[in-house]
Amino acid sequence: MPQDETLMYSHLRTPRAAAVAGIVFSILLSAIFWVFRSAVPADPLDPGTWLADDSRSVALALNLIPFAGIAFLWFIGVLRDRVGQSEDRFFATVFLGSGLLFLAVLFVAATIVGALLLIAPSVEMTGTGPAPTFRFGRAVAYILFNVYAIKMAGVFMISTSTVVIYTGIAPRWMAAIGYVLAALVLLGSFYLNWSIMVLPAWVLLISVHILIDNMRRRQSCPGDDRD
Repeated sequence: MPQDETLMYSHLRTPRAAAVAGIVFSILLSAIFWVFRSAVPADPLDPGTWLADDSRSVALALNLIPFAGIAFLWFIGVLRDRVGQSEDRFFATVFLGSGLLFLAVLFVAATIVGALLLIAPSVEMTGTGPAPTFRFGRAVAYILFNVYAIKMAGVFMISTSTVVIYTGIAPRWMAAIGYVLAALVLLGSFYLNWSIMVLPAWVLLISVHILIDNMRRRQSCPGDDRD
């Protein structure tokens, strides 16, 4: 196959693969959040008993985070690909920046939790629980995830919904759902421990729409390989 045709074939196949990656991201992130919320107490000042009881499940969730991050980057790529030349620089910057910041903060929080798991066997216990250094690390991870990561997820959903409205890459009702879910994340995350789960639900909704839309295009144009 000539080189030009190979490059074209790769480009045409990218949207479908990326839509699948968005679904993979949603499944992985939902599983990761479920493990963390089930194993790690919401109170950042907890005594740390979960380190002995649920350390293996938490370690498994931590090892899945890089794969979820890769799938999320792939998902961002397909959205930018679908926007194409109609991309607005302002919203595209906010959209891309908030997505990258969400991943960066998530990775840093996961690194801190992983470090806590690593040093847990050698941490000296005081009369009231873990040492102050351990409590500090636990509190930092809690703030990073429950304040900064969640807020960046909300900004990502708002910017994505705005891009959907201006470019028409998805139905407007999906954008409306995105605004509602983003408001839930930005305003209600302090009261709802499971509010972060709306991000994978939102990504799943968009990814399924892109995948179905690609399949419909192929069925309507059987001689055209474009997705």
